[in-house]
Amino acid sequence: MIALNIEEMKPFTTKLFVGEVFDRFLVKEASVTTFNTFTIDGAIRSGYYTAEEKEALDLGELSTWAMMKPFCFSLIKGKRLPGSFKIVMQMPKEDTERFLSQRKIPFTSNEVKGLYINIRYEEERLTCVTGTSVSVFTLDKTLDQEWDQAFKEFLKQNQIVYLEE
Repeated sequence: MIALNIEEMKPFTTKLFVGEVFDRFLVKEASVTTFNTFTIDGAIRSGYYTAEEKEALDLGELSTWAMMKPFCFSLIKGKRLPGSFKIVMQMPKEDTERFLSQRKIPFTSNEVKGLYINIRYEEERLTCVTGTSVSVFTLDKTLDQEWDQAFKEFLKQNQIVYLEE
C-alpha cells in the first residue's frame, strides 16, 4: 500500500470525471460531499436488469466507473469545489487475472479478492492510496509491491503527476 499525492489536481479530475482513463475500473463505493453528503454503493442490484440486459451490457456485481461517472460528475460540477469526495475503485477480475499472469505473482484470481485504488479529495488535497485484498494468509508482499508499481506506471502512462508520501 502506498499513498500518492496528486500534484496537478485539475488535469487529474478532468481525466477522472470527463476522460476515459479510469472507465474500466469497478466502483466499490463513492461519496461526495457538497451541500449534502451523497453515498453510492457500486453493487448492482439483482433484479434491476433482466438477464438479457446484464449479458448485453456485460455487467458483473459492480458498476464500472464509466457507468457511475456521469452521476458523480453531476454532484461536483458547479462554481464551488466539493467539500470532499472519496471513490474506491477495483480492478476488474479479467484484468486482475492478466496482471497476476504477466507479473508471475503466485496467487490465483480466486485468492485475490481485489486490487484497489482509493481516491480521496479532502482539505484541498487529492491522494490515491493503493490496496489489495486476498482470501489466504500470506507473509509474501509481492502482490502489494507489484500492484503499487503497476499503479505508478498507470499514472505515468496517463501523464498524471504525483509525489509519493
